[in-house]
Amino acid sequence: MNIYDIRRYGTYLFLLLSAAVIVVFLYFSGSLVKDLGVQERARMQIWADATREIARTTDFDNANIDFLLGIIEGNNNIPVLLTDANGNILQQRNYILPEPDAPLDSEANSRFLADKLSSLAHSDNNILIVIAPGVEQHLYYEDSNLLRHLSLYPYILLAVMVVFVLIVYFAVNSTKRAEQNKVWVGLSKETAHQLGTPISSLMAWVEMLRSSPGPADPEALDEMDKDLRRLETIASRFSKIGSKPQMECASLNTVLSNSVAYMRGRISSRIDLSIDLPDRELSANVSVPLIEWVMENLIKNAVDAMEARGSIAVSLRADNEGHIAVIEVTDTGKGMTRKMRKQVFNPGFTTKKRGWGLGLTLAKRIVEQYHGGQICVSESEPGVGTTFRIQLPLCR
Repeated sequence: MNIYDIRRYGTYLFLLLSAAVIVVFLYFSGSLVKDLGVQERARMQIWADATREIARTTDFDNANIDFLLGIIEGNNNIPVLLTDANGNILQQRNYILPEPDAPLDSEANSRFLADKLSSLAHSDNNILIVIAPGVEQHLYYEDSNLLRHLSLYPYILLAVMVVFVLIVYFAVNSTKRAEQNKVWVGLSKETAHQLGTPISSLMAWVEMLRSSPGPADPEALDEMDKDLRRLETIASRFSKIGSKPQMECASLNTVLSNSVAYMRGRISSRIDLSIDLPDRELSANVSVPLIEWVMENLIKNAVDAMEARGSIAVSLRADNEGHIAVIEVTDTGKGMTRKMRKQVFNPGFTTKKRGWGLGLTLAKRIVEQYHGGQICVSESEPGVGTTFRIQLPLCR
């Protein structure tokens, strides 16, 4: 298990624990709302019993009458409608009527209460009151403001918790990326610094061999000089990581041709490396050393994906609108699964026995952060091959 897998499983564990906390919270909040609803129904049952007793009996003493009326009058937060068996509204309580000073049967009040009754008739919030054999009334009630607000509270808090989890998640990821960037920048600059001294020394030795009499092979010295210049270019590339590169409107035709020409002499002759360029020049605002680095990295990965035999095709074209340069590197190698395609640009991910798994990560950083372009795996199929696609804005 590599570093990426550990980090990925840690992220899954964090999200799973967050989801568990949210589910537990919703369960207990739902239970609280349900219990409060049961208590309100019990209060309405007492209200209905008091109404029934007042309607049934006329010989109560004043204390009992006051007690029952106190129960009815004590409801000051639950909207209530009392109707007869035919649905005629006899009494309302805690509704704000359109015409408070008018009787219940006024046009505005009657329409308002009829709408309320219609909505309550299909709910479970109703209680049958049997006044006498054949005489019935119905008590309809709405949830109190407290219960309605409390029923919304879990969802509001759920939204807050989800936002909080997302903020923590993205904050942690941003911190990790910032730390990774610092490590990459430090490693790159230190690599460039360490390469500088031996490169300078080797260049001096080559010049000394050129000037000294002896049997030195001029062709071998030329090849040594080319490789030294190449090492100097590599050190320069590393030194540019983490700092703003110098951009120029350069011909992508030339950049790709140079990269392919360089790599063609350094890969197996059994691998066919071809390039397809458009008739017209396509120029983009790029750092030439860094884009060459990206191309060489993609070609090396394509070579590693093949068992010393196959073909690699590099192509360049403009998109349909003519504003974007599209570069594709296609190989006939092992291909990638869907899971590998999702991880291929993550730091530390590699399918090789040797390697740090940073090549494609740095390529993505160079293309997207430094050049404002895009890089992706456009196509890949196990056993068939892979196509990497780069998109860069053309010079205006």
